[in-house]
Amino acid sequence: MNNNKNILIIGGGPAGLEAAIQLQKLNYNIILIEKSDHLGGHLAEWDRLFPDGVKTKEILDKLVNNLVGVKYFLNTEIDSINLLNGSYNAILSNGITILAKAVLIASGFDLFKAERKQEYGYGVYNHVISNADLESYFKDGKDQRVVKNPRRVGFVHCVGSRDEKVGNIHCSKVCCVTAVKQACEIKEKFPDAEVFCFYIDLRMFGRGYEDLYLKAQQKYGIRFIRGRVSEVAENIKNELIIKAEDTLSGKPIQVTLDLLVLMSGMMNSKSGLELGEMLSLNKKEDGFFECKSSIYSQQFSNKKGIFYAGTCTGPKTLPDTFHEARSAAMEINTYMNESNKE
Repeated sequence: MNNNKNILIIGGGPAGLEAAIQLQKLNYNIILIEKSDHLGGHLAEWDRLFPDGVKTKEILDKLVNNLVGVKYFLNTEIDSINLLNGSYNAILSNGITILAKAVLIASGFDLFKAERKQEYGYGVYNHVISNADLESYFKDGKDQRVVKNPRRVGFVHCVGSRDEKVGNIHCSKVCCVTAVKQACEIKEKFPDAEVFCFYIDLRMFGRGYEDLYLKAQQKYGIRFIRGRVSEVAENIKNELIIKAEDTLSGKPIQVTLDLLVLMSGMMNSKSGLELGEMLSLNKKEDGFFECKSSIYSQQFSNKKGIFYAGTCTGPKTLPDTFHEARSAAMEINTYMNESNKE
C-alpha cells in the first residue's frame, strides 16, 4: 500500500465503521482493527434503540454492508505504536506492521462494573441485573435471572455516574432515556408488572425523549421516584427489598421487587486508556480523552495526525457518534491532503 494513503482506524464500533466507510469513498487505504471477534461494538449487543425502538440489526447490517473495500482485522489490538518519519508505525497483535499517515481512535467505552456498587447487590443477588443484561434478554430471552411474569420491577439510574464515591462525577448522558425505554419494554412484555424508576433528575434532552417519558407515565403507568437507592437486600422468599428516600416528599420508602435493573454508565475503555498511554494522549478528569478544543476542534488530539471519534472523548448518543465519525473523516481528509503537499 501507498503509505501516503494509509489510515489506521482503531475500533470497529459505530464510530470506526462509519469513518471507515466515508474515508474509503475518498479513496484512502483503510486498515481497521477490532479487539473483539465481531464488528459493531456495543451496538451489536443491543436489541432496540431509543427513542423510536429501531432494531439495532438494521443499523449494523447497513454499516457492515457499506464496508466495501475496507481491510479489517478482528481479535486484534495494538502491541506498539510510534511516530516514524512523519507516519505512525503500528505493530499489531496478529504480527502485521502498519505504516499509516493518520490514525483515528474510535476505541469506544466500557460499561461501569455494577459490582463496584456493593450496596446494590449485583453479583450477590440473583435478580439484580444491569442494563446490558436486560438488553441481552430482550434480544434472546435467555437470561434466567429475569423471573417469569415479575410483579414488580425497579430501575436504578446513575449507577457509576454522577457518583463521587466511585470517582465518576460525569453524567453518562444516555442512561435516563435508556431506563425509560427499557421500562416501557418491560411493560410491553409483562403488562401486569408494576415498574419503578429511581432517579436523581431526569435528563431527557433529545428529540423524542420527552415524548417517550410521557408515554411511560400515561400509557404504561411507570412510577418515577426521585431519590437514590441506599440499600438492596433479599428476604427469605428471594424477593428484593429496596430502601430509598423520596427526595420530593422527604420520606424514606421501602419497595419489594422481583427484579432490579442497574443503569450502568459509560467509562473510557480499558483498551483506549492503554493506547492513550502508548501515545501520551491527554485525558480529562473523567478519564475520557481531551479534545484539542471542546467546541471547534473536537476530532483533534494533542498529537499531530491522531484523531478522535465517538465515545472515547465522552458519553454520546448514537446519532452524535455518527456525526463525529463523518466529521473526523472530513478532518482526516484535509490533514492528508495538506501533509502530502509538504
